[in-house]
Amino acid sequence: MKNTKLLPAVVGSVVGFANGLFGSGGGTLLVPALQKYFRLEAHRAHATALSIILPLSVLSAGLYIFGHPIDWPTVGWVTLGGIPGGLAGAWLLKKVPTVWLHRIFGAFMAAAALRMIFGS
Repeated sequence: MKNTKLLPAVVGSVVGFANGLFGSGGGTLLVPALQKYFRLEAHRAHATALSIILPLSVLSAGLYIFGHPIDWPTVGWVTLGGIPGGLAGAWLLKKVPTVWLHRIFGAFMAAAALRMIFGS
């Protein structure tokens, strides 16, 4: 894409759409886009994606609250467990070599794709 001012808006629109429609998926699209179109190295792309996905997820969740039932006890417990997991993952991100970061990310994407294609 030639217009560098338009590129972030296009990438943001696609990622926001996926995040809103699927309730996730922003990172699966955003990390590769940040690496390819914005030339960010892998570690920086992952960290940047997390910073972008947070406000998108908050906005999407806010919209879901008004139209879909939310299981608040589950939100609380999963969030409580997610805090130490997120801290550990962010700490580990600094330690994992780029080649292994790509392999681990790819394995998670492949597992998610197979699960979606062939069912739970």
